[in-house]
Amino acid sequence: MTDSIKYLLDERRIPSTWYNLVADLPTPPPPVLHPGTLKPVGPDDLAPLFPMALILQEVTGAREVEIPRPVRDIYRQWRPSPLFRARRLERVLETPARIYYKYEGVSPAGSHKPNTAVAQAFYNKEAGTKRITTETGAGQWGSALAYAGALFGIEVQVFMVRVSYQQKPYRRALMETYGARCTPSPSSETQSGRAILAQQADHPGSLGIAISEAVEVAASRDDTKYALGSVLNHVLLHQTVIGQEAMAQMEMADDSPDILVGCTGGGSNFSGLVFPFLGSQLRRGKKYRIVAVEPAACPSLTRGKYAYDFGDTGHLTPLTKMHTLGSTFIPPGFHAGGLRYHGMAPLVSHLKELGLIEAVAYHQTACFEAGVTFARAEGIVPAPEANHAVKGAIDEALRCKRDGVSRAILFNLCGHGHFDMQAYADYFSGRLVDQPYDEQALAAALSALPAVA
Repeated sequence: MTDSIKYLLDERRIPSTWYNLVADLPTPPPPVLHPGTLKPVGPDDLAPLFPMALILQEVTGAREVEIPRPVRDIYRQWRPSPLFRARRLERVLETPARIYYKYEGVSPAGSHKPNTAVAQAFYNKEAGTKRITTETGAGQWGSALAYAGALFGIEVQVFMVRVSYQQKPYRRALMETYGARCTPSPSSETQSGRAILAQQADHPGSLGIAISEAVEVAASRDDTKYALGSVLNHVLLHQTVIGQEAMAQMEMADDSPDILVGCTGGGSNFSGLVFPFLGSQLRRGKKYRIVAVEPAACPSLTRGKYAYDFGDTGHLTPLTKMHTLGSTFIPPGFHAGGLRYHGMAPLVSHLKELGLIEAVAYHQTACFEAGVTFARAEGIVPAPEANHAVKGAIDEALRCKRDGVSRAILFNLCGHGHFDMQAYADYFSGRLVDQPYDEQALAAALSALPAVA
């Protein structure tokens, strides 16, 4: 029988601080650069887009950042999230491994994204922001920010990657239910979008393009700020409630993970789970094997170049050093829309360069096969993005079976797939196929990286 290892819903069990991995790193990550001067950006450079509280979190070296009481009060609706022992899956796989998963699909929006959406909406409200723009791939981030905007009375406009806008109508409906306006990207509402449409009227869009549109709108209005659902340090910081809870829950289970697994697109859910464990390791604790799992059709960690690049296609953002496929790279429209980003979070990229994490890439049909196996054993239908973590965890469990060893595997099931059932219908009908990226397009995108010494 599946074990649920969950705190009582007592606010004393919800973390009171976010954990900042930067404080424990052996070497600091490279600075963010201004694209014009190639000098490190300062708070004034970011002020048109973010409230000052978030800018200070982006650059802080403090190990702990206090979670405001209003944010913790909202977290109580779904936090602490449950941690399960996947005993049924273990039996199906006939593995000696002990498989655990932290389930973030219990939030109102159905994923881990509200952990930062609520925080960002709170700080924007405190700063007097009336309107927030953002981008979204699969719609998990867009729906989370729409939910947070409704809580704090902030207008939200979401630029949704066009192929996902078409693939996932229920995600779009959820955003609209929360009161947000959802616009397919590229759109005719911005200069960035119009330039793309002039080149290709039926362009499928990308997260890089959607970011350009959202940033352009935010920068043009004094009452509007921009919010990002992944990649940036303050976003990863907010997600560390996941790992902090998981550490305590594993102690309640009288166990400790040997292997940590998470799916990676921009890096937020992966970071949320592994950063607290990694921080413990860096402070001379137990050593963990940490595996980032990404889509083979958009493999920034495994095929990208570690270099300075723009975070958006229109080159409106600062330069960050990350594993990137190039800001002009357009991935194919595979169903894990939340993982279709050309770059990886700078902090996650830095960890890869330091040898503290490893990365693997899988095609989507293999990930959906793993997701179906998981659903039939555990009863939860994972989101397409989460299927990558499921695949990674199953592969590690089968490795334990081949090696005849019992190891504890912990992965982050970052969201449910209830709004993604068309993807499963496509899988069962045989319409879901592996979509390779264009090697020539990748080479062209990488050749156009900014020249930074």
